[in-house]
Amino acid sequence: MPIKKSLFSAVFAAIAGVFATTGAFASDRELTVYTYESFVAEWGPGPVVKKAFEAQCDCTLNWVGIADGVALLNRLKLEGEATRADVVLGLDTNLVTEAKETGLFEPSGIDQSNVTVPGNWSDDVFIPYDYGYFAVVYDTDALANPPASLKELVEGDTNVKIAIQDPRTSTPGLGLLLWIKSVYGDEAPAAWKGLKQRVLTVTPGWSESYGLFTAGEVPMVLSYTTSPAYHMIAEDTDRYRAAAFEEGHYLQIEVAGLVNTSKQKDLARQFLEFMTGPQFQNAIPTTNWMFPAGKMSEPLPAAFDELVQPDKTLLFSADEVARNRKAWVEEWLNVMSD
Repeated sequence: MPIKKSLFSAVFAAIAGVFATTGAFASDRELTVYTYESFVAEWGPGPVVKKAFEAQCDCTLNWVGIADGVALLNRLKLEGEATRADVVLGLDTNLVTEAKETGLFEPSGIDQSNVTVPGNWSDDVFIPYDYGYFAVVYDTDALANPPASLKELVEGDTNVKIAIQDPRTSTPGLGLLLWIKSVYGDEAPAAWKGLKQRVLTVTPGWSESYGLFTAGEVPMVLSYTTSPAYHMIAEDTDRYRAAAFEEGHYLQIEVAGLVNTSKQKDLARQFLEFMTGPQFQNAIPTTNWMFPAGKMSEPLPAAFDELVQPDKTLLFSADEVARNRKAWVEEWLNVMSD
């Protein structure tokens, strides 16, 4: 081989190596996924999911973190067809009818045979990725006798406070509103009037209120039956527990969907398919602290066996929530702002 050609080959190989390392020769495909902030936090599923998906997709996965699930839907409504989102991950079944009414979603057509959630909820547009039950989580060091029902929470000692979330911006906040509505019906305003006296603060999202709780600012917080698993596994303590309510617990099923304005629909479908499988689902129990909706390749951690198991599951249909959410939120706001 001539020296000049050998030199050129060596130089090209070296340059190619540099470009491969820096990503300049890598695929320029990018997938933008809108989700809630706690999902993409360094302790959330986001970093694990990004690494695993990018290892197989020849692409870059870009997260856009928005405060909470309801705020996520509000953002989409504002952006409309100009949204940068290819996939939206973090709505729940209470919001899917309203989400469809935006006209921004289309069926992905992916195989959902791996997906199983309580009540066998299914949809051709939105795909479940996890689920959990709302609960009042309490600090055993601060509260020896937690409420055993919504009634006890509503009518209990007003000196024992709780932090909750705003139903206008937060899916847990909306979950509590629906939980109380499903138990109290037309008497919900009176229930909120009683509970208001125990509410220390209403935060925009879950992270803020849970942070106040773990900082010792409040002995109770609206969260999930699965939240204590974090403390058992990550902190080796059972100090924080969920109170079992005799009326039952309201179910949350979190979902993701394909945005019809996406220019990366094949890649988006690949992500949604990936979402139902083990590399995504294995991360859910110990990073998002929820129950997996898809297929895992390993068993749930033993701590999940110690969690509250609701005797009764409460859940409105998405259509019923869509018909009434505005009025029910106004009902809540009238009481809380009085």
